[in-house]
Amino acid sequence: MADPNLAVLIFLLVLLTQVVAWIGKSVLQDVASAAYTRAFLGNVAKEQRKLRKQVLDDKAELGRTSSQDEFAKWAKLRRKVDKGLADLEKSNAKLAAARSTFTSRFSTLIWLSTTGAQFALMWWYRAQPVFWLPEGWVPGPVGWLLRFPSAPRGSISAGAWSTVCKRVLVTGEELVKGYLAPAAVAPEPVAVPVASQPPPSAKIEEIEHEKLD
Repeated sequence: MADPNLAVLIFLLVLLTQVVAWIGKSVLQDVASAAYTRAFLGNVAKEQRKLRKQVLDDKAELGRTSSQDEFAKWAKLRRKVDKGLADLEKSNAKLAAARSTFTSRFSTLIWLSTTGAQFALMWWYRAQPVFWLPEGWVPGPVGWLLRFPSAPRGSISAGAWSTVCKRVLVTGEELVKGYLAPAAVAPEPVAVPVASQPPPSAKIEEIEHEKLD
């Protein structure tokens, strides 16, 4: 017996996959990474900004200090700048490593929630019909494709239903894009000035006048 809940589940899963594709995986990763940084790496990011400001201030003061007239102060500032740069590099590395780990895990989560979940669902319900077709409604080869890989004869399999849902969503996307795209405006014709030509009679009179001269 066909399960309507399975049809809805497959459609929602395909819809989720298409929404991720429409928004863009990189955009989702950037948004999630920024939220993760604010929520769990706020202290590290705050320390990084503080170190960066301190290093810039120390560098500016070091540039205003003469290494010949104020060598002791210049050397102290030089050591402070070097230490600040080392601490800033460690903070940057720590923050970059945390973001890289989160991005990798988030990417894996997206794959598992979309493509991986579709593969698992298609395999688990490979022999269960999603819909039944009226007897003799489609020819044999088409019916075999609709029940592929192992759904009962005369039914639509989970894989075929998933393909239909994706095709409908992609077609809908194309229609919306075509509707929202600005219509091409034809360029207005530009009038080209044409030099006025004297009438033939005027040319004949001019030639005769030249002969008489």
